[in-house]
Amino acid sequence: MTLRQTITASCCVVLCGAAMAQNMAAADIRAQLTPTRFATLSAELGAKIARIHVREGERFRAGQALVSFECSLQEAQLEKAKAQVFAAQGTFEGNQRLVKFNAIGDVELRNSEAELLKAKAEQSYLQATVSKCQIAAPYGGRAGEWKAREQQFVQPGQPVLEIVDDGSLELEFILPTAAVANLRAAGKFRVAIDDTKKSYPARFVRAGAKADPISQTTKVIAVLERYHPELMAGMSGKVQLGINSPRNH
Repeated sequence: MTLRQTITASCCVVLCGAAMAQNMAAADIRAQLTPTRFATLSAELGAKIARIHVREGERFRAGQALVSFECSLQEAQLEKAKAQVFAAQGTFEGNQRLVKFNAIGDVELRNSEAELLKAKAEQSYLQATVSKCQIAAPYGGRAGEWKAREQQFVQPGQPVLEIVDDGSLELEFILPTAAVANLRAAGKFRVAIDDTKKSYPARFVRAGAKADPISQTTKVIAVLERYHPELMAGMSGKVQLGINSPRNH
């Protein structure tokens, strides 16, 4: 193959690749709304579910109690541990006074101190256990599917409730790698969501860490410009590249 043929073939490959990327960018690029944060909350102790405070689809605030467990036994054990700490504290303080008069030896004093430390450790352990008798929301959002039911006994690690933070939704879609640079430079575009029949302004955030060598595409992550209460995770639509003019949506 001559030098001219080599150059011609290389140019053809570049031009064809660019044309293919342009055609794919103008094609029907589908995007899906995904939550930035979502989780399946699980039990941290073996206990019966006393109450699940939110129904599927209901909103909740950060720190709000979502699930409560029946923990009367653990709470009684904690009260017992507190009484043992009180008694051990009194014994240790009394021995501190007695040792000054040589009424007891250092061994008895150290033993009473050890008993006090052991009682405090037991109290801390039970306090930590009781703190797991309620699952609080790590962030605000909406309740998803129940994975267990009220009055059901669950084991540690067993899923109980799905939650979704729908306050900040992301858009995920697949784009030709050759078109990513143009989208990054433009920054903004629009997405037409099928479920609402509306178009929304969006902003490019980042591209995927790697490209698919066969299709020459990569994942793109974008965010909506502002919060829209009618949107929810799982909705999908068509990406409208090159359209970023403001609209009343």
